[in-house]
Amino acid sequence: MFVTADEIELFARHREVPGTPRATVVVTHGFTASADDEHVVALADALHGHDFDVTTYDARGHGRSGGLCTLGDLERHDVAAAVARTRARDRSDRVVLVGASMGAISSLRYAAADHELAGLVTLSCPARWRLPRNPRAVLAALLTRTPAGRAVTARYLGVTVARRWTDPPPPLELAPRLHVPFAVLHGAADSFIPASDARELYAAAHEPRRLDVVAGLGHAFGPLAIAPVVDAVEWALSPVGSEPGRR
Repeated sequence: MFVTADEIELFARHREVPGTPRATVVVTHGFTASADDEHVVALADALHGHDFDVTTYDARGHGRSGGLCTLGDLERHDVAAAVARTRARDRSDRVVLVGASMGAISSLRYAAADHELAGLVTLSCPARWRLPRNPRAVLAALLTRTPAGRAVTARYLGVTVARRWTDPPPPLELAPRLHVPFAVLHGAADSFIPASDARELYAAAHEPRRLDVVAGLGHAFGPLAIAPVVDAVEWALSPVGSEPGRR
């Protein structure tokens, strides 16, 4: 467990490699997931297999953590606490953030103010606060922005959502503030957030930056995301991370 600056207690898991790690990767999950989500576990295991220490955790309002979910806003404090705990272990001076969907939003919000990070990898991150015109987006709005929906989310999905939308600056306004290698990943088959959002984030960011739209990949973490995420982390940590990149 660790505690955030606004006094929320979070449940976390930490994988350490024998000896000195190449870097530490902090993985932040999306809405309704957790540190024990099968896709989060698979990604963490893959990163660990590439000689990285890996930290995962239940975001506020999720799983075994306290607090209320704010859909990526106050979750920046969760990211900050995870990075601080990682640095306190003093196993590596290089930390890379990997976030998907809601976790991508919170990781981007944190990374915009921490220029000491080794890199940021986002997956399925929206560029603006706009809902696509599809059934999944409508359902997401009902589950998070109506009293009845929040009750259903708490009872059946195990997520406690805050009553008020905080309306923070959208990711598109934060991308130009980054001063770390930034890899923007997106699924070409994402039916929730269109890949055009990834292109907007890429265009708004400074170098070093990288864009990868993955064929067949849907929304957030999944089996098809593992190889591109590992590749993006490697890019951020290599000399190539100081040069422009696009795929």
